[in-house]
Amino acid sequence: MQSDTRDRHFLPAAFDNRPIRILLVGCGGNGAQMLMGLASLDTALRAISSRSLHVTVVDDDIVTEANLGRQPFYRCDVGNSKARTLTERINLAHGLSWEAVHGRVPGAIGVDGVDMLITCVDTASARRAIGAALGVGRSIPSYWMDLGNRATDGQYLIGCPNSANDKTVRRLPTVLEAFPELADESLADDNAPSCSVAEALERQSLFVNRVVASHALALLFDLLARGSINRAGAFLNLASGQAVPIPLPRNS
Repeated sequence: MQSDTRDRHFLPAAFDNRPIRILLVGCGGNGAQMLMGLASLDTALRAISSRSLHVTVVDDDIVTEANLGRQPFYRCDVGNSKARTLTERINLAHGLSWEAVHGRVPGAIGVDGVDMLITCVDTASARRAIGAALGVGRSIPSYWMDLGNRATDGQYLIGCPNSANDKTVRRLPTVLEAFPELADESLADDNAPSCSVAEALERQSLFVNRVVASHALALLFDLLARGSINRAGAFLNLASGQAVPIPLPRNS
């Protein structure tokens, strides 16, 4: 029995035969895992499709002692830019020319000319600032994937911020639309940095970022390599072992 195409979102044909331009915002817990996974995804796309990836990474943070263990950094990286450290490592290992920017969005770099925005930020205020920047540029990304987590649970969601301009793209709500509570400016951000590896592990499970990023990357593989997806994301809980898909909106 064939599945109903209404239950799937299809990648637009405009993504064929060219590099897909990705802006990855955040290179910490989730972002670093996403960056390494995107390198593997690029290798797979080149082997089985007409697509590839060109990634620009932006983060204003440096590697600290507390990052060791939970994030893919080594002691020799302490004090260096997270974005530049991992991007240089990936470029050397994979023969790529991906770019790194030590700064923030939208101050250090805008979103013009990007096909897909991936945000791995810690706070609601950062998401609001990025969402506001989407309406300023000349071209809005076709996709916005957002990842977030707490101590033992997390979620990822992909939306289509430019679908109002491109009628060929099925409408997928963005993270700010799916979770309107993020727009509440009265809620305080909780992004206090950890001072040690032990404290960092008290705040977040050792593998929560890897699990969230792996599920998000699997969704991107379905979209970019196979051409369609049957869900918009998922809620994940390491403590219970549950993964609850976020369904695609039904077409009217």
